[in-house]
Amino acid sequence: MRFNSFKYLVGQGFRGIWFNRVNSFASLCVMTISLVMVGMSVLVSTNITKMIGSIERRNEVIVIIKDGAPINNVNDLGENLKNNENVFEVSFYSKDAAWEDMQKTMTEDEKSLFQYMSKNPLPDSYRVRVSDISILSQTVAQIEAMDSVDLVKAPNDFANLLINVRKICNLLFSVVTIALIVVCFVIISNTTRTSVYARRREINIMRYVGAKKTFIRIPFFVEGLVIGLISAVLAFGFTWFAYTEVFNTLSSSFNLWAIFGIATLIPFKDIALITALCYLGFGILISAIGSVISTRKHLNV
Repeated sequence: MRFNSFKYLVGQGFRGIWFNRVNSFASLCVMTISLVMVGMSVLVSTNITKMIGSIERRNEVIVIIKDGAPINNVNDLGENLKNNENVFEVSFYSKDAAWEDMQKTMTEDEKSLFQYMSKNPLPDSYRVRVSDISILSQTVAQIEAMDSVDLVKAPNDFANLLINVRKICNLLFSVVTIALIVVCFVIISNTTRTSVYARRREINIMRYVGAKKTFIRIPFFVEGLVIGLISAVLAFGFTWFAYTEVFNTLSSSFNLWAIFGIATLIPFKDIALITALCYLGFGILISAIGSVISTRKHLNV
């Protein structure tokens, strides 16, 4: 195809946008809003997943060591715990340290109950943090099978709660994202269909004089491409503004949450590039596919 022909077809695409400016503007608005909702739902899902992950990593599994276990066995147990694939942090908690911490929380009356004890009643233990709580039960079973282990205490109920919350959030945001992508696709298809119908006589003439289908499709492809591109740029701008405002509003609260080990929101600058690329990719791809399919159905007018 010659450059002049290609330039003419691109110009026809922009002409089609102006010729159907009401429908084009409506499509632009709906697609921009849909992309913003898709992007925000993904960003919210990402932040929730990060916060849940930070809570997961704060969960501790207490491994109580058998009373009277030799020091070599205790050290070997620590190494075995560190070598477990699902364990990312292991710390030894001696019975002396546990006794001191326990006494700090006692009242004077409670302390008097233990003043005649000559031996520390608490056991040595390891505090273990796991990477993936979805396989917590398997990890606990592996630890229980190790030598010198007397008892393993794990927050199984809380772990199951977090797993279910994460599954529900992922399912919810996946459904919303897919639904909004379908809406964008339908809007672009309807806009292209309207444009094809309005120019049906012109297309008939082009078909009779021997114009190829590709030649006829290009202007409509350009229409969808331009609408998708502009929608992506606008959606990115709105998302940037809204996310930054929410981040600034909640930053002080999340700083307090961070004290308890809950992750803060992801700064927009850390995800700006990937967000922009996703908007451009989805906007252009959905618009292009919608235009091509719509023209294929309605070229024979």
